[in-house]
Amino acid sequence: MKENLNRFFIYLSTERSVSPHTVTAYKNDLEQFVRFLAAGATPPSHPELVDHLDIRRYLAHLHGELKKSSIGRKLASVRAWYRYLLREGVVAKNPAELITAPKKEERAPFHLTIDEITALVEAPGVETVIALRNRAILEILYSCGIRLSELTGLHVRDIDLEGRVVRVLGKGNKERIIPLGGQAAVAVADYLKGRHDPPGDTPFLLNSRGGRLTGRSVARIVDNYLIKLATMKKVSPHTLRHTFATHLLEGGADLRAIQELLGHASLSTTQKYTHVSIDRLMEVYDKAHPRAHSQAENILTEIHGKV
Repeated sequence: MKENLNRFFIYLSTERSVSPHTVTAYKNDLEQFVRFLAAGATPPSHPELVDHLDIRRYLAHLHGELKKSSIGRKLASVRAWYRYLLREGVVAKNPAELITAPKKEERAPFHLTIDEITALVEAPGVETVIALRNRAILEILYSCGIRLSELTGLHVRDIDLEGRVVRVLGKGNKERIIPLGGQAAVAVADYLKGRHDPPGDTPFLLNSRGGRLTGRSVARIVDNYLIKLATMKKVSPHTLRHTFATHLLEGGADLRAIQELLGHASLSTTQKYTHVSIDRLMEVYDKAHPRAHSQAENILTEIHGKV
Protein backbone atom coordinates (compact mmCIF):
# COMPACT_ATOMS: atom_id res chain seq x y z
CA MET A 1 0.00 0.00 0.00
CA LYS A 2 2.64 2.49 1.10
CA GLU A 3 4.84 1.89 -1.95
CA ASN A 4 1.94 2.50 -4.34
CA LEU A 5 0.96 5.65 -2.46
CA ASN A 6 4.46 7.06 -2.70
CA ARG A 7 4.60 6.37 -6.44
CA PHE A 8 1.31 8.23 -6.86
CA PHE A 9 2.62 11.27 -4.97
CA ILE A 10 5.75 11.31 -7.14
CA TYR A 11 3.54 11.07 -10.24
CA LEU A 12 1.49 14.07 -9.09
CA SER A 13 4.60 16.19 -8.47
CA THR A 14 6.56 15.28 -11.60
CA GLU A 15 4.18 14.29 -14.40
CA ARG A 16 1.08 16.23 -13.37
CA SER A 17 3.05 19.24 -12.01
CA VAL A 18 0.45 19.90 -9.32
CA SER A 19 1.28 22.31 -6.52
CA PRO A 20 2.91 21.10 -3.28
CA HIS A 21 -0.25 22.16 -1.46
CA THR A 22 -2.36 19.84 -3.65
CA VAL A 23 0.07 16.94 -3.19
CA THR A 24 -0.17 17.43 0.57
CA ALA A 25 -3.98 17.37 0.38
CA TYR A 26 -3.91 14.09 -1.57
CA LYS A 27 -1.36 12.69 0.86
CA ASN A 28 -3.50 13.51 3.91
CA ASP A 29 -6.67 12.10 2.34
CA LEU A 30 -5.15 8.85 1.09
CA GLU A 31 -3.08 8.13 4.19
CA GLN A 32 -6.26 8.54 6.24
CA PHE A 33 -8.01 6.08 3.91
CA VAL A 34 -5.20 3.52 4.24
CA ARG A 35 -5.19 3.89 8.05
CA PHE A 36 -8.93 3.18 8.08
CA LEU A 37 -8.39 0.03 6.02
CA ALA A 38 -5.55 -1.10 8.28
CA ALA A 39 -7.76 -0.79 11.35
CA GLY A 40 -10.29 -3.27 9.95
CA ALA A 41 -10.71 -6.92 10.93
CA THR A 42 -9.06 -8.15 7.73
CA PRO A 43 -6.96 -5.28 6.38
CA PRO A 44 -6.13 -5.58 2.65
CA SER A 45 -2.42 -5.85 1.93
CA HIS A 46 -2.69 -4.61 -1.68
CA PRO A 47 -4.87 -2.01 -3.47
CA GLU A 48 -6.30 -4.80 -5.67
CA LEU A 49 -7.95 -6.34 -2.59
CA VAL A 50 -9.98 -3.19 -1.80
CA ASP A 51 -13.57 -3.31 -3.05
CA HIS A 52 -16.41 -0.79 -3.26
CA LEU A 53 -17.83 -1.96 0.11
CA ASP A 54 -14.57 -0.97 1.84
CA ILE A 55 -14.86 2.50 0.36
CA ARG A 56 -18.54 2.79 1.32
CA ARG A 57 -17.65 1.87 4.91
CA TYR A 58 -14.94 4.52 4.86
CA LEU A 59 -17.38 7.20 3.70
CA ALA A 60 -19.92 6.09 6.33
CA HIS A 61 -17.16 6.41 8.94
CA LEU A 62 -16.54 10.00 7.84
CA HIS A 63 -20.24 10.89 7.91
CA GLY A 64 -21.05 13.08 10.89
CA GLU A 65 -17.42 14.11 11.36
CA LEU A 66 -16.94 16.07 8.15
CA LYS A 67 -18.97 18.25 5.82
CA LYS A 68 -20.34 16.65 2.67
CA SER A 69 -17.92 18.69 0.56
CA SER A 70 -14.95 17.33 2.54
CA ILE A 71 -16.20 13.74 2.20
CA GLY A 72 -16.62 14.29 -1.54
CA ARG A 73 -13.05 15.53 -1.78
CA LYS A 74 -11.71 12.46 0.03
CA LEU A 75 -13.66 10.20 -2.33
CA ALA A 76 -12.21 12.13 -5.27
CA SER A 77 -8.71 11.48 -3.90
CA VAL A 78 -9.37 7.73 -3.72
CA ARG A 79 -10.77 7.78 -7.26
CA ALA A 80 -7.71 9.62 -8.56
CA TRP A 81 -5.36 7.16 -6.88
CA TYR A 82 -7.15 4.18 -8.39
CA ARG A 83 -7.24 5.79 -11.84
CA TYR A 84 -3.46 6.03 -11.59
CA LEU A 85 -3.17 2.42 -10.36
CA LEU A 86 -5.43 1.24 -13.20
CA ARG A 87 -3.31 3.07 -15.76
CA GLU A 88 -0.14 1.55 -14.30
CA GLY A 89 -1.63 -1.95 -14.37
CA VAL A 90 -1.46 -2.35 -10.59
CA VAL A 91 -5.22 -3.02 -10.34
CA ALA A 92 -7.78 -4.39 -12.80
CA LYS A 93 -10.62 -2.02 -11.86
CA ASN A 94 -11.39 1.17 -9.96
CA PRO A 95 -13.67 0.29 -7.02
CA ALA A 96 -14.42 3.97 -6.35
CA GLU A 97 -15.59 4.80 -9.87
CA LEU A 98 -19.27 3.99 -9.44
CA ILE A 99 -19.66 5.32 -5.89
CA THR A 100 -21.71 8.50 -5.83
CA ALA A 101 -20.32 11.43 -3.90
CA PRO A 102 -22.59 12.99 -1.27
CA LYS A 103 -24.54 15.93 -2.59
CA LYS A 104 -22.83 19.16 -1.61
CA GLU A 105 -24.58 21.83 0.38
CA GLU A 106 -25.46 24.70 -1.95
CA ARG A 107 -23.76 27.69 -0.39
CA ALA A 108 -22.93 30.93 -2.12
CA PRO A 109 -19.29 32.01 -1.74
CA PHE A 110 -18.89 34.62 0.98
CA HIS A 111 -17.79 38.04 -0.27
CA LEU A 112 -17.22 41.55 1.01
CA THR A 113 -19.25 44.62 0.11
CA ILE A 114 -17.64 47.45 -1.85
CA ASP A 115 -17.35 49.56 1.32
CA GLU A 116 -15.75 46.68 3.23
CA ILE A 117 -13.21 45.88 0.52
CA THR A 118 -12.34 49.57 0.13
CA ALA A 119 -11.65 49.89 3.85
CA LEU A 120 -9.53 46.72 3.77
CA VAL A 121 -7.28 47.63 0.82
CA GLU A 122 -6.71 51.13 2.20
CA ALA A 123 -5.90 49.93 5.72
CA PRO A 124 -2.10 49.41 5.32
CA GLY A 125 -1.25 53.04 4.51
CA VAL A 126 1.89 54.11 2.63
CA GLU A 127 4.37 55.05 5.37
CA THR A 128 6.87 52.16 5.03
CA VAL A 129 7.97 49.62 2.42
CA ILE A 130 6.17 46.90 4.41
CA ALA A 131 2.98 48.97 4.36
CA LEU A 132 3.36 49.53 0.61
CA ARG A 133 3.89 45.79 0.12
CA ASN A 134 0.81 44.90 2.15
CA ARG A 135 -1.33 47.37 0.24
CA ALA A 136 -0.06 45.93 -3.04
CA ILE A 137 -1.00 42.44 -1.79
CA LEU A 138 -4.58 43.45 -0.98
CA GLU A 139 -5.01 45.51 -4.15
CA ILE A 140 -3.80 42.69 -6.42
CA LEU A 141 -5.91 40.03 -4.68
CA TYR A 142 -9.02 42.14 -5.23
CA SER A 143 -8.08 43.65 -8.61
CA CYS A 144 -7.00 40.36 -10.24
CA GLY A 145 -8.81 37.66 -8.27
CA ILE A 146 -5.75 35.42 -8.36
CA ARG A 147 -5.14 32.49 -6.05
CA LEU A 148 -2.85 32.84 -3.05
CA SER A 149 -0.25 30.50 -4.57
CA GLU A 150 -0.35 32.48 -7.81
CA LEU A 151 0.28 35.72 -5.93
CA THR A 152 3.22 34.45 -3.90
CA GLY A 153 4.72 32.86 -7.04
CA LEU A 154 4.92 36.16 -8.93
CA HIS A 155 8.24 37.66 -10.03
CA VAL A 156 8.71 41.35 -10.68
CA ARG A 157 8.83 40.70 -14.45
CA ASP A 158 5.35 39.14 -14.33
CA ILE A 159 3.74 42.52 -13.72
CA ASP A 160 3.58 44.87 -16.72
CA LEU A 161 2.71 48.28 -15.30
CA GLU A 162 2.78 49.97 -18.71
CA GLY A 163 0.39 47.44 -20.23
CA ARG A 164 -1.52 47.11 -16.93
CA VAL A 165 -1.53 43.29 -16.97
CA VAL A 166 -0.26 40.48 -14.74
CA ARG A 167 1.09 37.18 -16.09
CA VAL A 168 0.01 34.36 -13.79
CA LEU A 169 1.06 30.72 -13.72
CA GLY A 170 -2.02 28.83 -12.52
CA LYS A 171 -2.96 25.24 -11.82
CA GLY A 172 -1.34 22.70 -14.13
CA ASN A 173 1.26 25.32 -15.12
CA LYS A 174 -1.32 27.07 -17.30
CA GLU A 175 -0.43 30.67 -17.98
CA ARG A 176 -3.03 33.43 -18.21
CA ILE A 177 -2.94 37.21 -18.53
CA ILE A 178 -5.10 39.27 -16.17
CA PRO A 179 -5.82 43.02 -16.35
CA LEU A 180 -4.45 45.09 -13.47
CA GLY A 181 -6.76 47.82 -12.14
CA GLY A 182 -5.60 51.42 -11.98
CA GLN A 183 -5.42 51.65 -8.18
CA ALA A 184 -3.69 48.28 -7.97
CA ALA A 185 -1.13 49.44 -10.56
CA VAL A 186 -0.39 52.53 -8.46
CA ALA A 187 0.05 50.37 -5.35
CA VAL A 188 2.44 48.04 -7.20
CA ALA A 189 4.44 50.95 -8.64
CA ASP A 190 4.77 52.55 -5.19
CA TYR A 191 5.93 49.26 -3.66
CA LEU A 192 8.52 48.62 -6.38
CA LYS A 193 9.75 52.21 -6.08
CA GLY A 194 10.13 51.66 -2.34
CA ARG A 195 12.28 48.63 -3.20
CA HIS A 196 14.37 50.80 -5.54
CA ASP A 197 13.06 49.12 -8.71
CA PRO A 198 14.37 45.54 -8.25
CA PRO A 199 15.39 43.39 -11.25
CA GLY A 200 12.70 41.38 -13.01
CA ASP A 201 13.89 37.94 -11.95
CA THR A 202 13.45 38.62 -8.22
CA PRO A 203 10.31 37.57 -6.29
CA PHE A 204 7.64 40.27 -6.30
CA LEU A 205 6.73 39.85 -2.62
CA LEU A 206 9.54 39.76 -0.08
CA ASN A 207 9.51 39.21 3.67
CA SER A 208 11.47 41.30 6.14
CA ARG A 209 14.53 39.05 5.65
CA GLY A 210 14.57 39.46 1.88
CA GLY A 211 13.13 36.02 1.06
CA ARG A 212 9.99 35.19 -0.89
CA LEU A 213 6.81 35.80 1.12
CA THR A 214 4.83 32.63 1.86
CA GLY A 215 1.11 32.07 1.55
CA ARG A 216 0.84 31.58 5.30
CA SER A 217 2.39 35.01 5.84
CA VAL A 218 -0.05 36.63 3.40
CA ALA A 219 -2.96 35.06 5.31
CA ARG A 220 -1.60 36.53 8.55
CA ILE A 221 -1.28 39.95 6.92
CA VAL A 222 -4.94 39.87 5.85
CA ASP A 223 -5.97 38.79 9.36
CA ASN A 224 -4.00 41.60 10.99
CA TYR A 225 -5.76 44.29 8.97
CA LEU A 226 -9.15 42.74 9.65
CA ILE A 227 -8.41 42.93 13.38
CA LYS A 228 -7.55 46.62 13.00
CA LEU A 229 -10.84 47.19 11.17
CA ALA A 230 -12.64 45.41 14.03
CA THR A 231 -14.65 43.29 11.64
CA MET A 232 -16.33 40.15 12.93
CA LYS A 233 -16.38 38.56 9.48
CA LYS A 234 -14.13 35.58 8.78
CA VAL A 235 -12.08 36.63 5.77
CA SER A 236 -9.16 34.91 4.06
CA PRO A 237 -7.14 35.79 0.94
CA HIS A 238 -9.53 33.51 -0.99
CA THR A 239 -12.42 35.72 0.13
CA LEU A 240 -10.94 38.52 -1.97
CA ARG A 241 -11.04 36.18 -4.98
CA HIS A 242 -14.73 35.55 -4.29
CA THR A 243 -15.28 39.29 -3.92
CA PHE A 244 -13.51 39.99 -7.22
CA ALA A 245 -15.73 37.52 -9.09
CA THR A 246 -18.93 38.63 -7.39
CA HIS A 247 -18.39 42.32 -8.04
CA LEU A 248 -17.57 41.65 -11.71
CA LEU A 249 -20.73 39.61 -12.10
CA GLU A 250 -22.83 42.23 -10.34
CA GLY A 251 -21.34 44.78 -12.71
CA GLY A 252 -22.64 42.84 -15.71
CA ALA A 253 -19.47 40.94 -16.70
CA ASP A 254 -19.91 37.83 -18.84
CA LEU A 255 -19.61 34.57 -16.90
CA ARG A 256 -17.19 33.09 -19.44
CA ALA A 257 -14.94 36.13 -19.16
CA ILE A 258 -14.90 35.66 -15.38
CA GLN A 259 -14.07 31.99 -15.93
CA GLU A 260 -11.00 32.99 -17.97
CA LEU A 261 -9.89 35.55 -15.39
CA LEU A 262 -10.21 33.08 -12.52
CA GLY A 263 -8.49 30.30 -14.46
CA HIS A 264 -11.31 27.81 -13.95
CA ALA A 265 -11.12 24.75 -16.22
CA SER A 266 -14.90 24.31 -16.09
CA LEU A 267 -17.66 26.88 -16.33
CA SER A 268 -19.61 24.95 -13.69
CA THR A 269 -16.99 25.99 -11.13
CA THR A 270 -17.53 29.64 -12.00
CA GLN A 271 -21.31 29.35 -11.85
CA LYS A 272 -21.27 29.28 -8.06
CA TYR A 273 -20.87 33.05 -8.28
CA THR A 274 -24.31 33.47 -9.81
CA HIS A 275 -25.75 34.20 -6.40
CA VAL A 276 -26.32 37.82 -7.42
CA SER A 277 -29.66 39.14 -6.23
CA ILE A 278 -32.61 38.62 -8.53
CA ASP A 279 -33.19 42.38 -8.53
CA ARG A 280 -29.71 42.93 -9.96
CA LEU A 281 -30.24 40.21 -12.57
CA MET A 282 -33.55 41.78 -13.60
CA GLU A 283 -31.85 45.16 -13.90
CA VAL A 284 -29.13 43.72 -16.17
CA TYR A 285 -31.80 41.89 -18.19
CA ASP A 286 -33.89 45.02 -18.66
CA LYS A 287 -30.87 46.96 -19.90
CA ALA A 288 -29.53 44.23 -22.17
CA HIS A 289 -32.49 42.43 -23.73
CA PRO A 290 -33.92 44.12 -26.85
CA ARG A 291 -37.49 43.13 -26.03
CA ALA A 292 -37.35 43.73 -22.30
CA HIS A 293 -38.93 47.18 -22.66
CA SER A 294 -42.41 46.86 -24.06
CA GLN A 295 -46.00 47.51 -23.16
CA ALA A 296 -46.04 44.27 -21.18
CA GLU A 297 -45.68 45.98 -17.81
CA ASN A 298 -48.62 48.30 -18.51
CA ILE A 299 -50.74 45.41 -19.76
CA LEU A 300 -49.96 43.35 -16.64
CA THR A 301 -50.80 46.32 -14.44
CA GLU A 302 -54.18 46.66 -16.14
CA ILE A 303 -54.86 42.93 -15.76
CA HIS A 304 -54.02 42.99 -12.06
CA GLY A 305 -56.20 46.06 -11.63
CA LYS A 306 -59.19 44.22 -13.05
CA VAL A 307 -58.71 41.11 -10.92
